[in-house]
Amino acid sequence: MRIDFDPAELDRNTFYRLLTATVVPRPIAWVSTMSADGTANLAPHSFYTIASVQPPIVQFTSVGRKDSLRNVEETGEFVVNFAPEQMFEQINATATDFPRGVSEFDEVGVAREPSVRVKPPRVAASPVALECELHSTLRFGDSTVVFGRVVHAAVSEAVLSDRHPEVREMRPLSRLGKDEWGTLGDVLEISRIRYADWPGRIDG
Repeated sequence: MRIDFDPAELDRNTFYRLLTATVVPRPIAWVSTMSADGTANLAPHSFYTIASVQPPIVQFTSVGRKDSLRNVEETGEFVVNFAPEQMFEQINATATDFPRGVSEFDEVGVAREPSVRVKPPRVAASPVALECELHSTLRFGDSTVVFGRVVHAAVSEAVLSDRHPEVREMRPLSRLGKDEWGTLGDVLEISRIRYADWPGRIDG
């Protein structure tokens, strides 16, 4: 038996909590930006994925008009820093609603390093950084989807095997419902089945 939930009959926060508890796990974009006056901002966004392969475009959603969104609109640049398990507490701390003009890098004590193609700094201890130039934004109600073209990727040698990032070495964090976070857990491996190898296939 299922319980039905109608978003038209529920308040915004109730259905938000249902969505974020059921669309799981969600990868985290740890987004660094720079304001027009030069203040570096750092914040986690758990509505994040790949939008396109060629050109390489990633997307994250700002729920409300957060500093990440304002800075991207002002400067047209941002960096998606990989969110690793060992930086769990720092990642969570950068979600604090600091006043605009306060740098999360400084307040939380996150070491930074220069980017190669964009002005916002990278998180020095993050194993992967995707430097992005703004492609476009798309507004849906109280949220804005930010699309960024990846113009440079920097990956730590420590997580590479034959030039390929290894998930067991990167140890990604993910967001779940409520105040819950997920870690890597078991990694399952299986190859896709080609139709040519499908049991009992019918050739047309």
